[in-house]
Amino acid sequence: MIETRPAFEAQVAIGAALMVGMSPHGFRRVVPIVGGTFEGARARGRVLPFGADVQAIRPDGVMEVEARYGLETHDGVTILVVNRGILRAPPDVFARLGRGEDAAPSEYYFRTCAQFDAPLGSPYEWLNGSLFVSRVVPKETTVHVDFHELV
Repeated sequence: MIETRPAFEAQVAIGAALMVGMSPHGFRRVVPIVGGTFEGARARGRVLPFGADVQAIRPDGVMEVEARYGLETHDGVTILVVNRGILRAPPDVFARLGRGEDAAPSEYYFRTCAQFDAPLGSPYEWLNGSLFVSRVVPKETTVHVDFHELV
């Protein structure tokens, strides 16, 4: 059995999507990451205003995501994040989410796996040695990500 423990939750602020167009991997778009906050028992701070979520909507309707961005802890430590995953939803729900409308998390599957790059010797070095899984809840201008460490 796989066990997890909560690490922290992030509210990631996003900008307007840049539509790249059809590619060999599906329809590509890029969503800029413009800020936000994160908080949990072992880490808290802000989402830095740089990075992006590069997305590919495959021919089968599943969206692959790869987000790269940074966190700054309350005590000034910068941590890099790479978060990859998939969004699977019925076409009508996918369209609603694409317009920034609400959909209940039970209507779609949006999961990711993250790796962190924290400075050696920092209080957040523990992030470097684990994988983290998340359930993602998109909204119009934010994305809620609940990071859980695989133990």
